[in-house]
Amino acid sequence: MLTSRLLVLIQLIKVKLMGFVSEFKAFALKGNVIDLAIGIVIGAAFGKIVSSLVDDIITPAILTPALKAAKLTDLSKLVIPGTAIKYGNFLSQVIAFLVVTVALFILIKAINKMQRKQPVAPVEVKATKEELLLTEIRDLLAVQRKGL
Repeated sequence: MLTSRLLVLIQLIKVKLMGFVSEFKAFALKGNVIDLAIGIVIGAAFGKIVSSLVDDIITPAILTPALKAAKLTDLSKLVIPGTAIKYGNFLSQVIAFLVVTVALFILIKAINKMQRKQPVAPVEVKATKEELLLTEIRDLLAVQRKGL
């Protein structure tokens, strides 16, 4: 008796688990989820490229005079004297943000330009037989009303 209840319980768990697995599989393999995952991976790679661009090229080029005036070689060592506020790191992140936003703006602008569609010529729709008959009936009724 106990084993039959246990078998029924195991079978119920198996059915529920298989339903869950198949539902999850349908969700995970939808195009939107896969597109999102690809976007995240590409975004992470793009983030590394932007970080390198900002940290290794743009920031040194722009802030070299400020670093020389502060007698520093590393941007992260730029601090407000007498505090622990590291504004050098903040400047680096602001520059990274600006580079990313400009790059995304250019990318989206290019995508929108490619997606612009030419005006579509209106398609002529032929009336069905029923519509033609109804139009004829309407016209005949209009003539009969005028004659009365």
